[in-house]
Amino acid sequence: MAKNLLIVESPAKAKTIEKFLGKDYKVESSYGHIRDLDTKGLSVDVENNFKPKYVISPDKKEIVNKLKKLAQEAETVWLASDEDREGEAISWHLAETLKLDPMKTNRIVFHEITKTAIENSIKNPRKIDLNLVNAQQARRILDRLVGFEMSPVLWKKIKSGLSAGRVQSVAVRLIVEREREIHQFQSTSYFRVVAIFQSADGKTFKAELNQRFDTEDQALDFLKKVTGFPFEIVNVEKKSATRSPAPPFTTSTLQQEASRKLGFSVSQTMTLAQKLYEDGFITYMRTDSVNLSEEALAAIQSQIKAEFGEEYSKLRRYTTKSKGAQEAHEAIRPTYFDKKVAGSDAQQKKLYELIWKRAVASQMADAQIDRTIISLNAPGDGLLFQAKGEVIRFDGFLKLYIEGTDEEETDEDSALLPNVQIGDAVKALEIQATQRFTKHPPRYTEASLVKKLEELGIGRPSTYAPTIATIIKRGYVHKPVLEGKIREYKILTWEDGSIKEKTETEVTGAEKNKLLPTDIGFLVTDFLVENFNEILDYQFTAQVEEEFDEIARGQKDWVEMIRNFYNHFHPTVEEASEKKEKVTGERVLGTDPKTGKIVYAKIGRYGPMIQIGENTDSEKPQFASLLKNQSIETITLDEALKLFELPRKVGEYKGKEIVAAVGKYGPYIRYGDSFISLNPNLGDSPLTVTLERAIELIEEKRKSADSGIIQKFDGVTPEIQVLKGRYGPYIKQGKNNYKIPKSTNPQELTLEQCLQIIEAQKAKQ
Repeated sequence: MAKNLLIVESPAKAKTIEKFLGKDYKVESSYGHIRDLDTKGLSVDVENNFKPKYVISPDKKEIVNKLKKLAQEAETVWLASDEDREGEAISWHLAETLKLDPMKTNRIVFHEITKTAIENSIKNPRKIDLNLVNAQQARRILDRLVGFEMSPVLWKKIKSGLSAGRVQSVAVRLIVEREREIHQFQSTSYFRVVAIFQSADGKTFKAELNQRFDTEDQALDFLKKVTGFPFEIVNVEKKSATRSPAPPFTTSTLQQEASRKLGFSVSQTMTLAQKLYEDGFITYMRTDSVNLSEEALAAIQSQIKAEFGEEYSKLRRYTTKSKGAQEAHEAIRPTYFDKKVAGSDAQQKKLYELIWKRAVASQMADAQIDRTIISLNAPGDGLLFQAKGEVIRFDGFLKLYIEGTDEEETDEDSALLPNVQIGDAVKALEIQATQRFTKHPPRYTEASLVKKLEELGIGRPSTYAPTIATIIKRGYVHKPVLEGKIREYKILTWEDGSIKEKTETEVTGAEKNKLLPTDIGFLVTDFLVENFNEILDYQFTAQVEEEFDEIARGQKDWVEMIRNFYNHFHPTVEEASEKKEKVTGERVLGTDPKTGKIVYAKIGRYGPMIQIGENTDSEKPQFASLLKNQSIETITLDEALKLFELPRKVGEYKGKEIVAAVGKYGPYIRYGDSFISLNPNLGDSPLTVTLERAIELIEEKRKSADSGIIQKFDGVTPEIQVLKGRYGPYIKQGKNNYKIPKSTNPQELTLEQCLQIIEAQKAKQ
């Protein structure tokens, strides 16, 4: 039997570490937390200093028995769970549950899984840090108190099955408030004027007028003044500038950049990073530090000099500005900088390359840039045309890496400009005034929501991914594909003294992968803000995070912190619970012209719906469910009344009637005994689907049935299909298969339901 038992969190990590340690070490995994608060009841003794009631998870009893036996046989037990608060709590739970002798137990941590890091950690063991454990316990207990007491209020006042959380509800509030800003935004049009000029040596360049016109008449009036106007260069301004690289990745900046550049969701990024860490390729992926170790700095310098040359190297030591950041931790970086490719699949390799480039670029020289602004006169007071360009004299870090941005990219600043002098005459070849429209504030993506939460001081590196996953899973937020609408815009073009006008069209408002609140998300947020304003206050939530940090530093007692919180919180819960009225988010849309009855949009027992008439009328009210991309916040009376035209006869095909309708699982067409889902993301609607489109869907379904494909969802990575199998229908995602519950009709499954089934089965595994 090995003298030493070393316990880590994951089996993948255990395999990697086992390679570095000799036969004297047995490396085992606890598979994460072995115990947690009991799910039966509150499991926090409010009257007894908030003492938690922990139980061993049913699926961990076998693991605990195995670890107990190995611990009894070992001379020394090494607890090597992750270096954050969650990891410290896992070690503490292991020590408590396995009844480890403190004299024979060592706690070790490492930022990376390399032979050197593991050996160094074993040379420098410590005891479990109870301050870190208490900070984690405080978060877990406080979140249980909030969820356990607030959720029943939501069941009572809105509908059963809802839940509330201290951080998740604040995240939903951000998304709700942004959506309301967008609803209230009034877009206005303006005219942007861009000209193409030709210099004396025949070179052409673009320049934009320094003023935008509010109306078409103003733009037209300006263009009329252009004919015969003597355009000349009135100023040439040259500036030298430098651009510096971004620091290496923290958890949140990695999530943001992987979203921008690779299209990964926050949870996807963290899953991939976890695998890279456990396989020994990168440092620990939950960190808010931008610090790099001296060894890493030396390795990066060596790599840059070998690959790019001495002039591309510049040593930088970054410091972290965020509150509560732990400088002992490092930024996310590769463990070996001479390894440019790592990972077991294409996605891991892409993420690793991003981490490698960002870390190496952070130690590269500044880019040296010459920026030029050429100003030309224009007819009108204070009006100038300006051409902007830049020339990179020395590319520095840009040779390797350019940081992404959430803003729309433009190529105007990088335009090559002619060599001109003040006083040079230039010729106007074409001047165009194009109608543009002001844009509403952008909706949050997963990455920009993380950025906002971090700016507000809400949440910490380990909480961002689970928070976003929770609000989507619970149906408060979704990511629909918005089709957009066709909009006309005008272009006025001056050329050779004449002005031409034409009207073009563009699609506006088309979006995907943006976070939008659902109707239930709006309703729950409004209720919580009204009744639990302090809990949903951004400043208050950030203050709670700071108090957790103080507990972790040993500056605050966790029981006292929770008591102060609970003494304010509990009376608020009782007060909200005593209110009698139910909350439905009811909105009066107007009057039905046929019956003269009032039309409402509200949340019903089965979700958002339209109601015509009152429950007190002699005739029963009429009800209709909203379509997928409709909202009780924005639906109009006309749109609501059209829902009562369903089910709608579309036509006939091969002697059978085709009917469009909305069912429990969304919109569909019925053809004989077949039910075929309509895809709102492709513009399908039961109100407007044509006979031609219905026939196309029927034939697609027939071909799929012949080939064993029941359903196929396009535009999803990895691809998701519902297939016929030897033992019955199943869902296939990439290379993985998932069972379909017996109560579910596979032909009516929506993409959203497939994802829910996949996530539920992954969670069980």
